[in-house]
Order: sequence, then structure tokens, then C-alpha cells
Amino acid sequence: MSKPGQTVLVALRKMIASGELAAGERLMEVPTAERFGVSRMPVRMAFRTLEQEGLLVRFGGRGFQVRSVSAEDIAGAVEVRGVLEGLAARQTAERGLSAEGRAILERCLVEGDALFDKGYVNEEDLEVYHDLNMRFHQVIVAGSGNPAIADALARNDHLPFASVTALAVDRQDMAREYRRFNYAHMQHHSVFDALVNGQGARAEALMREHANATLRYAEIFGSAVADERMKLILPSP
Repeated sequence: MSKPGQTVLVALRKMIASGELAAGERLMEVPTAERFGVSRMPVRMAFRTLEQEGLLVRFGGRGFQVRSVSAEDIAGAVEVRGVLEGLAARQTAERGLSAEGRAILERCLVEGDALFDKGYVNEEDLEVYHDLNMRFHQVIVAGSGNPAIADALARNDHLPFASVTALAVDRQDMAREYRRFNYAHMQHHSVFDALVNGQGARAEALMREHANATLRYAEIFGSAVADERMKLILPSP
């Protein structure tokens, strides 16, 4: 996706998560393009991605509508992803990482270290993290040797915020975003350690906990979707 498309995509995700774009609100290409100062193509690509992620639904053949997203929707979808990726991590650890898979994971860790060691991140850094995060997760799923896991994840990715690629960024508090993504990267190091040491149960538990970090969308944005169940899952720090 082009940089304008990625900018629109991330912004719309945050607006949906925060309730700024309410459930049922209609989105059309032209007004959205004008709002962000881009052409229609980046908006079209962002809409399609959000539809795939379960955040938008088509409306009457023209435009899209914001899907109603509750805390239960988010928590349920992320919990399923955690179970599936945890299973993949356990099976990968038990089978053993391939030389190629290990090399890719090591590169992801080195690239992430370079991003976070300087003590801050900008939006371009988080775009880099988005890509390395996706590669990290893909290697673990592929390493399981279990295509049923990848198939199940592909179906689950159509649910709100379930996809590992569905990252939202709070541009108003990049210091907090640094802490959040740096913590996720440290979890990558722990998962890698469990994988290379053949610790299947530990790898599974770490991967499930890693997935649960996605639930902090509601906490980060003070979202309207943070109902009582979400507050229970996400106690104040």
C-alpha cells in the first residue's frame, strides 16, 4: 500500500477505535479523500483493507458504513488469534525452526532493536515495525507446518482488530506509543528465545500474552468501546 494509503488507513482505524467515527456512520471516497488531502485511490485501498479487517461494511453499493464494534467483538477476536498463534508457536518450537526461519526472526529482532534503542519512535519507525512485526508472526505460523492454523487465522482476520497487521497509532502521544511497541518488541525476544530452545509450552504462553496486547486499543484511545468487560480485561496501570 502507498504511503498516503497507509496514512489514511491508520487514521481511520484510530477514528473507529476512539468512536470519532461512530457505528453506522457512512464513508464515501470523495469526501474522505478531500478530508485527508489525497486522491481517491489511497482511500479506496484503505476502505478495502478496513472491510477485510471487519471494521467497515459495504453500504448500498456506494461507499461503506462503520461496523458496530463492541469490546466483546475485539476481545473475542483477539483471544482466538492468541490461541491460534500460541498453537503455532508451540508446534514451531517442537518441530524446530528452520535455518531460514531463524534467520528471518533474528533480522526482525535486530531491526526492532535499532528502532527502539534510540529511545523514541516516529511514524516512519512504526511503519517499519509494522512490516517486521508481520514477518515475525508469519514465520512462526509457517514454521508450525500446520496449514489449518493459517487458514483459521485468515478467517479470523476479518473480525475487528483481529489481524496482526491492524495497528493503530496515537499521534498525539508518541512517547506512550514508544513504550507500547517497545514492550511488544521485547515480547518478540522472549518468544524467539523459547522457540530456539524448543520450549513449546513457554512459546505458546508467551505468544498468547503477546496477542493480548492488542486489547490495549481501548485503553490507549480512551475508546467508547471500552465497556465494563474491556475495563476488566484492561485494568488501569
